[in-house]
Amino acid sequence: MVLLAVTAVCLTGSFHKADAHIYLRPWVKDTLLKSTPAIDTLQYDSLMKRLANGDKTGLWPVKNSPLPLPGAILPFNRIVAYYGNMYSKNMGILGQYPPKTMLAKLKDEVKNWEAADPNTPVIPALHYICVTAQADPGRNGLHSLRMPFKQIDSVLNMAKSINALVFLDIQVGYSTVQTELPLLEKYLRLPNVHFGIDPEFSMKEGSVPGKRIGTFDADDINYVTGYLSSLVKKYNLPPKVFVVHRFTKRMVTNYKDIKLRKDVQFVMDMDGWGGPELKKGTYKYFVAQEPVQFTGFKLFYKNDIKNAPHRMLTPQEVLSLKPSPIYIQYQ
Repeated sequence: MVLLAVTAVCLTGSFHKADAHIYLRPWVKDTLLKSTPAIDTLQYDSLMKRLANGDKTGLWPVKNSPLPLPGAILPFNRIVAYYGNMYSKNMGILGQYPPKTMLAKLKDEVKNWEAADPNTPVIPALHYICVTAQADPGRNGLHSLRMPFKQIDSVLNMAKSINALVFLDIQVGYSTVQTELPLLEKYLRLPNVHFGIDPEFSMKEGSVPGKRIGTFDADDINYVTGYLSSLVKKYNLPPKVFVVHRFTKRMVTNYKDIKLRKDVQFVMDMDGWGGPELKKGTYKYFVAQEPVQFTGFKLFYKNDIKNAPHRMLTPQEVLSLKPSPIYIQYQ
């Protein structure tokens, strides 16, 4: 992942579109903001078993995973997301192309996943890095940069145009999730806005971002799930999806202490790049063998094809993993 180098901006601006429903997919408006039926336990269990994809380790599906509240996205749908930052062409596909071109490409990928797994509806998403790690300490000395609210607003408007979800992702640098997450509440109170964190750029030991791989502990993750849970209760929302990126063991410590909640759906996203076999191994050792709840898988349009065999994994190959990822991200 490439660090973002831009002129300094601050987390300012205002969110004028107060009516949350204007950003919702039509079916979400009808099903999530009104009274929804209770989750069908048999259907949920069947879908979780299907995601385990014949896993023989006994780890999947995860035992004692709580039944989610009504309106839950997972495992009833697969999410296919484009990742990046609007100020940088190097941080991901989201900022690489003009919005119309990028959104058209995303819709094409959605069709590819629908064809690969016709039994699982696919929801598009924009996964926006709204706090970016920086090599320079900046004025606050935190080695991180908060994007202005106007940029988050622009992502919400793009998402609205294709009825997509939005994920706000943070790279904290020397800051903390406890500091950064509350600043985003006015967006996370929207039913279609979800959250992600990147341990790679959580520099607890004081290294410059990009020089070493950072880390989050279960305590940090539990703070996030607790905060998101409180928003679900406070604003009467459907469950939030929470994505944590990972490609080494140290990036997430004490995973067994992560607390699952019925109003937060946890995704451990395999974030490593490289050839097909390397990516499969990373997924196996750092995601599949340390189960939490749901899994995700990132595909890199550029980095995955740098070295032989110079190709990305296909949707069918990703779906063959044990367990099958339910969240797919393209960078």
